[in-house]
Amino acid sequence: MLFLLSLSSAGLHAQASNSEPDVVVFPNGEKLIGHFESFAGGSAKFKSDTLGEITIDLSKVQELHTSEKFAVSGKNVNLAKGEKDGQIPHGTISVENQTVQVNPGNGHPAQTVAVGDLGNIIDEASFDQAFRHAGFFQKWKGAITVGSSVVEATQNSVSFSTSVGLIRAIPAETWLSPRNRTIIDFSDSYGRVTQPGTPEVKTSIYHADAERDQYFTSRVYALASTAFDHNFSQGLDLQQIYGGGIGWTAIHKSNESLDFKGSIDYERQQFEVSSQNQNLLDSIFAEVYAIKFARGIALNEQLSASPAWTNTRAYSAAGSVGVTLPVYKRFGFFANVIDSFLNNPPLGFKKNSIQFATGLSYTLP
Repeated sequence: MLFLLSLSSAGLHAQASNSEPDVVVFPNGEKLIGHFESFAGGSAKFKSDTLGEITIDLSKVQELHTSEKFAVSGKNVNLAKGEKDGQIPHGTISVENQTVQVNPGNGHPAQTVAVGDLGNIIDEASFDQAFRHAGFFQKWKGAITVGSSVVEATQNSVSFSTSVGLIRAIPAETWLSPRNRTIIDFSDSYGRVTQPGTPEVKTSIYHADAERDQYFTSRVYALASTAFDHNFSQGLDLQQIYGGGIGWTAIHKSNESLDFKGSIDYERQQFEVSSQNQNLLDSIFAEVYAIKFARGIALNEQLSASPAWTNTRAYSAAGSVGVTLPVYKRFGFFANVIDSFLNNPPLGFKKNSIQFATGLSYTLP
């Protein structure tokens, strides 16, 4: 359902522009014809009729006039919900002499902002959309990946891997103060190898977690989380974690994010050897990083350490690095490495479990 609704939402927002073309004039006389799209992070995006989408430096532009209306904000302006009216000038924009002039039309006076003081320039439709209420099944982003392998020979083997990573940030725009965020992750790896006259070899690992973040400043938030793990290779039938804590968003950009988190949790571990089952009070200290490079290449990385306060020998840790390479539109090639460390597995099981998975991914709009 999330997949279909995300596609529908993307379709509603994707509208072809029928306005007159914009023209950029540089000091050397060169011109670009196309449509001005936005300004964020110190760079402006311009879709040229001949060069496609390019990045330009407004401080090096001699002249620019747009036919569409935009909302223009200064540096360090980070609006919250309900602060739309009267805070940001709207209108067609003109860039000249290191200043941006915003002309609202209808006889209203124009406003000017120095290029050096610019924060963001957002097209009016996107600006208005950002302040509309979004239902729970809207504004989800993330990726779904699937991989499999089948071998029929002296040994017969089959393996499947799936992962789903979803995030819903409200608001999704980096120029608005964040209010809340919902994160859902699931990964599963299953494999089976059979050969006549030998015991079957099985691999079964899955992880699921959910987190709700509620911001009380633009950077700091309270969090509530839960996680479930099963790892046949470590003798772990089921590990359940429930807790809450605090997080800090160190980087919050459209193409890059970095979070640090700490929590206090109740943990229930159930092993194949029931005598090792235990209830723990522990903490999870985590770091989560994501970045999007040029040409749609994306990298996601996570690290976490979990000391147990009621049994100092029952500590654990986990880490993962995943890279997505675009192949066709929203489809891509996905490669991921996951390392899980459990210090107290049953006798005969290794403490470390490493997974390497590849497959086809689909990125949500």
